[in-house]
Amino acid sequence: MSSAIAAVSEYLGAFTRNDPDAIAAYVSDGFRNEHLSELGSGCVGRVEYRRRLPHFLAAFADRRYSIVDVIEQRRDSCTEVAVRYRFEAKYEDKQIEIPGVMWFSVRDDLITKRIDTWDSLTFLKQTDQYD
Repeated sequence: MSSAIAAVSEYLGAFTRNDPDAIAAYVSDGFRNEHLSELGSGCVGRVEYRRRLPHFLAAFADRRYSIVDVIEQRRDSCTEVAVRYRFEAKYEDKQIEIPGVMWFSVRDDLITKRIDTWDSLTFLKQTDQYD
């Protein structure tokens, strides 16, 4: 396993703990967090990302990302890692399981960019917010 894939795997694994500092430790100071799903919202910078993490951790109890598939591509300035995942958690007492894909840019074993696309409609259906 390459160091970039290891960094991404460890980052996703850190979400099982309720420690925003441990999660934020995997991202760079200038980290860009982008969401392509309608219900997501992005941010720029480790400080802002860290500030938002407690809300996410509180909203999604017993969360876990399972990596379904991973692809790595090396570029001159960074290594890009694409991860197909399943996100499992409890949201307002409802068990959810959402498929998604994240595209990471990794430099010096820190994540500099994450683009997350997940199935918003499945989330809405599983949480009884869509008929």
